[in-house]
Amino acid sequence: MTTSATVLSTTVIPARAAWSATVRAGEHLTLTDLHGNQALDFLVYDAHDTAVRYSAPDTIQAGGGLFLTTGSVLMSNEHTPLMTVTADTCGRHDTVGGACSKESNTLRYGHHTWSQHACVDNFLAEGARHGLGKRDLVSNINWYMNVPVEQDGTLGIVDGLSAPGMALTLRAETDVLVLVSNCPQTNNPCNGFDPTAVEATLTGTSR
Repeated sequence: MTTSATVLSTTVIPARAAWSATVRAGEHLTLTDLHGNQALDFLVYDAHDTAVRYSAPDTIQAGGGLFLTTGSVLMSNEHTPLMTVTADTCGRHDTVGGACSKESNTLRYGHHTWSQHACVDNFLAEGARHGLGKRDLVSNINWYMNVPVEQDGTLGIVDGLSAPGMALTLRAETDVLVLVSNCPQTNNPCNGFDPTAVEATLTGTSR
């Protein structure tokens, strides 16, 4: 008897909000940029041992490049696969830009930005629901964020490549916990200076 994939859940993540979910091995998570040009900060952990978590260096080394797209494998700090990008209509996603914080906002844009909500705040609040703290935050992925890297190593955050309705799908290679910050940044073009909602859809066999 065969089983067909079904939609297990669909969640619209409001602008500036955090979200998390456990994705079981073999299930798929689709993240849709509903309005276009919206950066989505992302962390992933082994659901049974959160000391095993996404590693940017391992992922970059395994993929042979800085950018993620269809076929890219998100590797752990133990060099084991956590998730694989199985579909992507945007074509390129960032691994080096990091998450905005009150401290980085103040340094880059001035002390008047200190009170602004940031991705680190989202990660800390959402991670606390799963027993994670500041020491558990590592360099994250920025889905849909356009961070070109020049030959001299300099990088910038520029207008995004995404458009309304663009989506990417990730397959869990083991049971994972994902943390998402729908980026609240308004001081650079990563969100078109106007953060908007995104959609998270989980598909798999019925639980």
